[in-house]
Amino acid sequence: MEEWFKFSWDAFGAIILTAVGIYIAVIIMTRICGKRSFSKMSSFDFAMTVAVGSIIATTVLSKTVSLTDGIVGIVTVYLLQMGAAFARRNDTVKKVMDNTPLLLMDGETILEENLRKGRVTKSDLRAKLREANVTELSEVRAVIFETTGDISVLHKQHNRPIDDFLLNGVARE
Repeated sequence: MEEWFKFSWDAFGAIILTAVGIYIAVIIMTRICGKRSFSKMSSFDFAMTVAVGSIIATTVLSKTVSLTDGIVGIVTVYLLQMGAAFARRNDTVKKVMDNTPLLLMDGETILEENLRKGRVTKSDLRAKLREANVTELSEVRAVIFETTGDISVLHKQHNRPIDDFLLNGVARE
């Protein structure tokens, strides 16, 4: 327990220098690879964000991982992300890598089977409807469980239909 409270100027300096170095490496790689690196558009994007955070923390705080090791890890994860983004241009690869958005409500109708498929509870659905300022189910045009795990609520507006583009690729059943 005493080890937790030990202070060393050497360790302090190493942490500061490593944090600055790995931070610069992340900024450079993000500028090279683009903002998509920190989006959450797919499960791979989420994994990228978690991996980068883990590498940063391990590099900064570990006594056994060098700054060079951390930078190599960061570059590797970014290259994997770029490779995945390139590979996802192929429809077959995209189907394997990406989740499919799932329709949870079609108008006022709650699609119970799709709730089960998505492992979404009615209380989760209710919370998202409230969050979207829905006061009556009749206001709902569609509720979609997105590939990112977010739930989108499309409202009825003057009885206009939803553009087919918005529902393209959404699993209805």
